[in-house]
Amino acid sequence: MHHDLILFATIAMAILTAFAGGFIARKLGLPTLVGYLIAGIVIGPFTPGFVGDTASISQLAEIGVIFMMFGVGLHFSLKDLWAVRKIAIPGATLQTLGATLLGFGLTQLWGWPVSAGLVVGLAISIASTIVLLRGLTDNGMLNTVHGRVAIGWLVLEDIATVIILVLMPALVGSTGNLLENLVMALLKTAVFIAIMLFIGVRFLPWLITHIAFTRSRELFLLVVIAIALGTSFIAAELFGVSLALAAFLAGVVLGESKAHHQVAAEIGPFRDVFAVLFFVSVGMLVNPVSVINNLGQVLALTLLIIVGKSLYTLLLGLVLPGSGMTMLVVAAGLSQIGEFSFIVGQTGVELGILAQDQYGLILAAAVLSIIVNPMMFKLIEPTGEFLRAHFPAFWKRLDHGRPMPEPLRKGMSDHVVIVGYGRVGMHVGRVLEELELPYLVIERDSENALVLQKAGTSTLLGDAANSEILTHAGLGHARALVVTVPDETTAELVVAAAHEIAPNLPIIARAGTEDGVLTLAEYGALHIIHPELEGGLEIVRHTLLTLGYPVGQIQSYVDAVRADTYRATYPDEKGHRVFDQLVATVRGLEIGWFPVSENSSVVGQTLAEANLRARIGASIIATVRDQHVLPNPKSDTVFLVGDMVGLIGSTSELAEAERILNPAAV
Repeated sequence: MHHDLILFATIAMAILTAFAGGFIARKLGLPTLVGYLIAGIVIGPFTPGFVGDTASISQLAEIGVIFMMFGVGLHFSLKDLWAVRKIAIPGATLQTLGATLLGFGLTQLWGWPVSAGLVVGLAISIASTIVLLRGLTDNGMLNTVHGRVAIGWLVLEDIATVIILVLMPALVGSTGNLLENLVMALLKTAVFIAIMLFIGVRFLPWLITHIAFTRSRELFLLVVIAIALGTSFIAAELFGVSLALAAFLAGVVLGESKAHHQVAAEIGPFRDVFAVLFFVSVGMLVNPVSVINNLGQVLALTLLIIVGKSLYTLLLGLVLPGSGMTMLVVAAGLSQIGEFSFIVGQTGVELGILAQDQYGLILAAAVLSIIVNPMMFKLIEPTGEFLRAHFPAFWKRLDHGRPMPEPLRKGMSDHVVIVGYGRVGMHVGRVLEELELPYLVIERDSENALVLQKAGTSTLLGDAANSEILTHAGLGHARALVVTVPDETTAELVVAAAHEIAPNLPIIARAGTEDGVLTLAEYGALHIIHPELEGGLEIVRHTLLTLGYPVGQIQSYVDAVRADTYRATYPDEKGHRVFDQLVATVRGLEIGWFPVSENSSVVGQTLAEANLRARIGASIIATVRDQHVLPNPKSDTVFLVGDMVGLIGSTSELAEAERILNPAAV
């Protein structure tokens, strides 16, 4: 290979193998992170075949760390953290100390040096933010109190990690007086933090907002990347501050700007790509032969992470003011290690504290713990039931804290599931509320989900197209699924997944293009609406009416266009077209819907016998019985109590119809 192409080849192979590994992992029901780590092993120097350049990819991995920490800071919320402070602050502190001691104790049994043991202990005490968020999302717990406690807990661990990364070089990597090095490191860090909090918090949000008003997406993206990378570079060069801390603070500062949602959206793809390269670079450091030769130590460390950390975290619930379910969720979520463990371990290797084989143990244990973590979430409810039944005294003590709201109640049925609660979803929800029909919203925007939850709306926070959240929506017992998301690819993924979970569930979906109508129909949607088409036809209708064209001619044109577009979903629904014509095109008339009450004079009569058209002048256009719409009912249709009858006529004619059909309401 030509020397000039080494970097290109390394990046290309890293992306290709990461894609293959992530895809296979996802198909197996594992986090994609596992696939990325294995991809690194495949192109690493310890396996045959292509060998990537570790020096080149390690530089890219540093950018990955910067973007990951920038993202953590961007979503950091002191308000959310303060809300769960009584559990998260003491819990994270005790858990970090306890897990560090457990890891240190295990390495001492192996005869490792004290410094190496401490680094391993610190590395296994920190759970992966990515894995935790995925686990909470897939199990419908992200927007519950339990999920917020777990996230707050982990945020504090992340902050502790940043402090550790600041102090490690000062404690180990420098020569001279230890106390002097430590004081200088803390002083430089404090100066940098002060500059960011007093100057950066005023300048950077102003800069972002100013660039946003240029209406140039390229400039906005460039300024976000420049702030993330530039702040980290300046902090490292001038203040000796770690890249991770600088990026975290830059994210915190921009998180206070009015454009923080746009910042998160724009930086997301860069963060994801460079994070993948980071995980691949970590995998390249794993020596499979060394792992196999030290399999006993790998399994022992993995067992300590999965079982030891879980049990210790659960026992902390005996003294923390939380519910039993909260502690079970936190214990399951923290029973793994990931990206920050890699960063701590990598720093230990760079400082000469850890050998590569010792670091390899951390990596191998991380992969195994991540693989097992989804199973830990599945054990939450069975474990709670087991403790209640067999250890009631222990459970009572564990559950001594103030009762907290549980996740979405199991067994929700006869409800409508709405995916996406933007303008369209909101209209659907309001109508369902008016009709007193239960509904569940799946929303991926955390702020919208929080507002809905506070309003008492059943809500699951998560991306229905990119997680297991649909499996917790009770689709098998739902009456309908309404997909309102504007992105067509997202809608297609949701419809396909929902149809696979509940093949008989009626799905109403929103299409963005005419091709999308056909695709959504193929994926299982029963009714598909193309808002742009419907809006355009309505504009055409009113334009031609204004120009004096006959109503019938206009409707023929509208019907023809609609039939061409919706042929895949409505091949034979002529009645639907007639009904639409009556509802949407007749001017000067109104549509009214009235129930048939017990004391109505038409109960038991056919439409011909009641002869409402001759009596009052209004025409019956449809009836609704047992939730089924019958447009243009036949003359032998019999009126039954509870029928909903739709009529078209003048205001006075509809008032007379209501007097006949539902006398009690007049």
